[in-house]
Amino acid sequence: MHVEAFFSSGDGWAMPWVLDVELVESLRFGPPADRTDLEVAIALTQLLYGDFVSHGTDGQRRHLDDGNVPIVIKAHRAVLERLTLEPPAWPFRTFEGPRGFGTYWRDNGMRGSWQARRDCIEQILGPTRDALEELQELEYERRFTNGPSGSFKNLIFAADGAKPQIVLRDAVNNDVEIVRHADTCLVFTDPLPPHGLTWRQMIVWWTRRHQPGADEKSAADSLYRRLYRSLDSPPEQLLMRTYCARYAKEGGFDLPALIPQVYLHYDPYTRRSGKQSGALHRQRMDFLLLAPDRSRIVIEVDGVQHYGRPNPADEKGQVTHTAVPRLYAEMVAEDRRLRLAGYEVYRFGGWELTEPDGEQVLQDFFTGLLARHRKPTL
Repeated sequence: MHVEAFFSSGDGWAMPWVLDVELVESLRFGPPADRTDLEVAIALTQLLYGDFVSHGTDGQRRHLDDGNVPIVIKAHRAVLERLTLEPPAWPFRTFEGPRGFGTYWRDNGMRGSWQARRDCIEQILGPTRDALEELQELEYERRFTNGPSGSFKNLIFAADGAKPQIVLRDAVNNDVEIVRHADTCLVFTDPLPPHGLTWRQMIVWWTRRHQPGADEKSAADSLYRRLYRSLDSPPEQLLMRTYCARYAKEGGFDLPALIPQVYLHYDPYTRRSGKQSGALHRQRMDFLLLAPDRSRIVIEVDGVQHYGRPNPADEKGQVTHTAVPRLYAEMVAEDRRLRLAGYEVYRFGGWELTEPDGEQVLQDFFTGLLARHRKPTL
């Protein structure tokens, strides 16, 4: 996207630049239909960088004037926030005037030094430019990797009561709505950060939505307890305790968040008998990690119900199970579908996590998994 796209007219030196105010203000609510937020953010950054550097050095050609610089800065901030990037802190809002760049450089010892003024703009916008370039590189690399298909919309997870009932409210925009038992589950709809979803970012979301004013440690404890309540299987509970213990270590809050009981899809055609229909065989993932390298990692803990049916209890009250090949076939077929969609799927047998070395098995697994999916270096 070129800077010129924000202007309704202008051909360089011959005609004045006229900012398309309506277009720029609309960017606060989303990008144009044929553009992405990343493209818009890069172009807005280039526009602001070029104009302020020009004003602070040769004072020559600029696209903007004092009246519309604040409009562009507001749009820039909104687009960066959708990309989950920290917007720059502006010590001025115009070129001249009491809050202008000119006044700022004169008050801060930059008189007569073009380099000092260029350095000032670099300090303000340089980190944003660098972060956008990193995202651009990741987007380029993603085109040549087998990442997840589709785009992140929302997470419905951690139901601790009746199963939520979900409808497709708007098929054009793919908007879903929970029409029953919304109070039993959590819904995360914030933009997915470029480098996955960390425990710290989950805490920020939880604090804003469910515990305003809480400090980070209190909110983290409350969120962990709420997530843990959604688990009723001892092997699943062990898995979550083992992973989440890493949050307490140095840098632990910046690890990918372990999200339990995530609804992958909703099948409204389940038979009244309680048995699954033949349409969708797995409605919920046991655990999901959204990793720094943009991988979506599914972790399943398989109890006997995944591959067998209970027999009547014997005279001692003990229940055995009979293997059901159809259940196993449905499970591995769903795994194939997820892998083809770009997910990684890892399975644990519930039995192995009840063994004395179950916790160590999990520790070794998570150490290897996190090393494999660390944030890429550019």
